[in-house]
Amino acid sequence: MTRPADSGAVRLHRFGRVERAVHWLTGLLVLVCVVTAAILYNGPLAVLVGNRHIVETVHVWSGFALPIPLVAGLVSAAYRADLRRLNRFTSADYRWLRSRARRRSGVDVGKFNAGQKLNAALSAGSISVLLGTGVIMFFPDWTRLTWRTGATFVHDWFALAFGLLVAGHLGYALRDREAMRGMLVGTVSKSWATREHILWASRAESEQRDR
Repeated sequence: MTRPADSGAVRLHRFGRVERAVHWLTGLLVLVCVVTAAILYNGPLAVLVGNRHIVETVHVWSGFALPIPLVAGLVSAAYRADLRRLNRFTSADYRWLRSRARRRSGVDVGKFNAGQKLNAALSAGSISVLLGTGVIMFFPDWTRLTWRTGATFVHDWFALAFGLLVAGHLGYALRDREAMRGMLVGTVSKSWATREHILWASRAESEQRDR
């Protein structure tokens, strides 16, 4: 009798090259923006680093570049499919959010859980607001003074909130090594997928078997 394969040894394909490239390029640009913003808004740190003009230039152009990988990824059908998944909230997602013990709640989770969907939505919204207000601040002759004043206020507070969101995302990612491995190499163990994303795991395993 053939012994069944260990589910921990079986790997399921989770992310393709385009999806991983978009994630890491966007993440790198976000980190550059966060670090340079921290330098610009922290007096002692700005004095320590120096070269304020260079730091400001890097911050501005990294911000302007943020949408590029997100838009370029649309050439990939898998990336577009993931965007549709992230943009769709289901009744199971609301149950997941209400559950105190989400991993043991019996909620059927697809490729992305409700927390990941919220993170994606908040990140996309923050990037849009920061980009829009950044354009107003960078091109002062395009708008009135009141607009520029308001844009500066909104930009600063959204930057702080987005920085906290990024820190939270990094914290969760570092605690879940298998999820991190999925974004690094594209595959995850079947046991992890079944525990965390059971609906997606069953479909992914079936698709791999049919290939």
